[in-house]
Amino acid sequence: MSVLTLVRHGQASLFAADYDRLSAVGERQGLALGAYWAGHGVQIDAIYSGPRVRHRKFAELAAAGYRERGLHWPEPVVLNELDEFDLDGMAQHCAPQLSGRDPEFARMVSEFAGCQTDEERQRGFQRMFERVLRHWQASEVLEGDVETWGAFRARVAGVIGRIQSESPRGARVAVFTSGGVIGCALQHALGVSDPMMLDLSWRIRNASLTDFVFTPERLTLDAFNMIPHLKDPALWTYR
Repeated sequence: MSVLTLVRHGQASLFAADYDRLSAVGERQGLALGAYWAGHGVQIDAIYSGPRVRHRKFAELAAAGYRERGLHWPEPVVLNELDEFDLDGMAQHCAPQLSGRDPEFARMVSEFAGCQTDEERQRGFQRMFERVLRHWQASEVLEGDVETWGAFRARVAGVIGRIQSESPRGARVAVFTSGGVIGCALQHALGVSDPMMLDLSWRIRNASLTDFVFTPERLTLDAFNMIPHLKDPALWTYR
C-alpha cells in the first residue's frame, strides 16, 4: 500500500491586503514540519503542490527544514487542480447574491463591518464564510465566472485519482494544498454528505497532516488533522 499525506498550508494573512501569503506563524509551521519529517526519518518519494503562493512557499519551507538534515527532497510538481475553491469569486458574486435574498446573512455582513477586535473579526468572518459555502454547495448555477461546487468536487476527485494512478506501489506522496481540497478528499474516501464535508473542513488546522493509504483503485483514510510537528501551542491555528 502507498501513503498519501495531504498537508494544509500554514497560516496565511487573513484580513491583509494579500491573503495569499504566509504569516510569520505560517513560516514557522513550515520549518517545523520539515524538521519533524527529517528527524523521524520520513522518506518522501513524490511531492505535489497547489499553485497558490501559500502552497508553494509552505512546501519550500518544509523542504528547508528537511534538507538541513542532509535528506533528499523531491522536486515538487505544481498542479492547478490542487487549488482551493474560488474564494475571490465567491466574495465578488456569491456573497452579494446571498445578501440580496437572505436578511440574516445581510445582518452578519453589517455586524462584521463593525467588529473592533481581531477575535470579533475572526468569529464574524467564520459565520459569514460558512453561510456562503452552504449557499455555494446548494447552487447549481452561480452568477459570474465562479466554479460550481460540482465542478470543484470533480476537479479534486480527478487530481487525487491521477496521483493514485501515477504513484508506484509502496510510495509515500506529500501534497501541499488547502482545506477545501482536503475536505473533498475526505468526502471521496468516507462517502459523507456535502454538509458533513464542510463540517470536517472547518476542523482542519493550518499545517496539519491527513494520511490516506491507497492503491490505484482505493483511497482509505488512515489519520486526520495531525500536528505532531507543532509542539508549541502558539503554532496551533485554523486561519
